Amino acid sequence: MSLHEINNTDDWGPLSGLPGNPIMWLLIASELFVFGAFFIGFSLLHITDPELFSQSQNKLDRLAGGLNTMVLVSSGLFAALAVHYQRQRNTLKTRLWLAGAGFLGVLFLVIKWTEYADKFNQGLSPDSNSFFMWYFLCTGFHAMHVIFGIFLLIVIGWKNTDENILTGTAFWHMVDLIWVIMFPVIYLIR
Repeated sequence: MSLHEINNTDDWGPLSGLPGNPIMWLLIASELFVFGAFFIGFSLLHITDPELFSQSQNKLDRLAGGLNTMVLVSSGLFAALAVHYQRQRNTLKTRLWLAGAGFLGVLFLVIKWTEYADKFNQGLSPDSNSFFMWYFLCTGFHAMHVIFGIFLLIVIGWKNTDENILTGTAFWHMVDLIWVIMFPVIYLIR
């Protein structure tokens, strides 16, 4: 083995072919694992106490959850368009689409905050029952990822190299994917 091969930090094996920085893909994989564990826990609650699950789920705002799904899916499209324009070397359009994705991320948080406020006004909190403990835990953890993702979109818009754009938008798409799974698991599945 040559010195060049030993010192080559660009060889990440199978991760080398993924867009963006391979470390982000390790983070994404670990986050998907954590959210997967949340979904398993939530599903076990559904199986072990279906009556509590059904009664509590009926207190959720499916319209707000559906609207948030549309908002995040649209923001994912905006992030994909930012990648498209980055490849065309159109910095202005790249930044505009990233700003649009970030704006929709903020809109998601506003809708989620309104939904949380409604729950608290109804006297519902993580202490109400196990359903709401899991609800606030899962959606709150996801909201923290949205906040981090918005920050990441700002950074990659400012430092918009190809690798940064691909890395940041990969994280943003993970945030979208998690919500697309979370919405039916928490709000819809009976």
